[in-house]
Amino acid sequence: MPRIRRVPLALIPLLLLPLTGCGSGTGGEGKAEAAPAADGFPYTVTNCGTKTTFDAPPKRVVTMNQHVTEIMLALGLQDRLAGTAYLDDSILPKYRSAYAKTKVLAKEYPSKEVLLGANPDFVYGGYNSAFDKAKGQDRAGLQKDGINTRLNIENCTKGKVGIDQLATEITQVARTFGVPERGKKLIDEERQKITTVEAGLKGSRPSVFVYDSGDSSAFTAGGKGIGNEIVRLAGGRNVFADLDATFGDVSWEQVIKRKPEVVVIYDYGGTTVAAKKKRLLNDPALAGVPAIKNKKFAVLPLSSAVLGVRVADAVQDLAGQLHPGTP
Repeated sequence: MPRIRRVPLALIPLLLLPLTGCGSGTGGEGKAEAAPAADGFPYTVTNCGTKTTFDAPPKRVVTMNQHVTEIMLALGLQDRLAGTAYLDDSILPKYRSAYAKTKVLAKEYPSKEVLLGANPDFVYGGYNSAFDKAKGQDRAGLQKDGINTRLNIENCTKGKVGIDQLATEITQVARTFGVPERGKKLIDEERQKITTVEAGLKGSRPSVFVYDSGDSSAFTAGGKGIGNEIVRLAGGRNVFADLDATFGDVSWEQVIKRKPEVVVIYDYGGTTVAAKKKRLLNDPALAGVPAIKNKKFAVLPLSSAVLGVRVADAVQDLAGQLHPGTP
């Protein structure tokens, strides 16, 4: 906010003379008019415990993970992107042209120096790890630097994450940038796709073990994240839905005991899907697990299994793999 400079009393009459001489007689002479507020602003939102009031939409945004980058692109906000970072896999084809025009700050997370060099007024993170306190990039630290922030609400929702939380994420981001109608359109499209899939599902629900990674133990999707909801909406049943976390480690003994009928492999990073399948198929301890014995695998990109604009497509994709012939 600009500082108000005090004027010495002795100068006030001198300052008033030219104003009076130039007046138009309307009674509004000499008064500075405030700039009109943008529609829908100021806007106050509490996100993952951080309350922020926006007097206007952010102009220079850095997105710190792929799924939040894609939310921005899906809302047609590529012109606000001052930089982006950390892809898990490839950007959706329909957003590649817009993404190609955005500066990539780092392959993973940028240093604070690089981040500040982009001169952002807003940083949008997909995971808690985007706001690293050890680097001075925690939300409170960035706020001290005059930078507002947002964290995808999958990281702080109490209870299970579902389509309502996706709607909240998109709605709040769209409001923050003054484009609520785009948010509503995007949410309606997501819901319609999911409704179509659900209407076409028939038969039993196969039990599913999600394999993200791991050797001595298995890193899997728990019951709190959108990954669990994608499995359910696609007509499956997550065998670790009782795990009170979005992601978590479980023992291979637990996997064996729960006898999943299908393994859903998350595809990302340096370990290929083929390598993950080989690890599971070559483990003699898993030979009796129905999914392994029958070589029943499905695949989802990791970027499709987090709270972003790929959720409906992920439901459709996985439903087609669990229930061939599903619309």
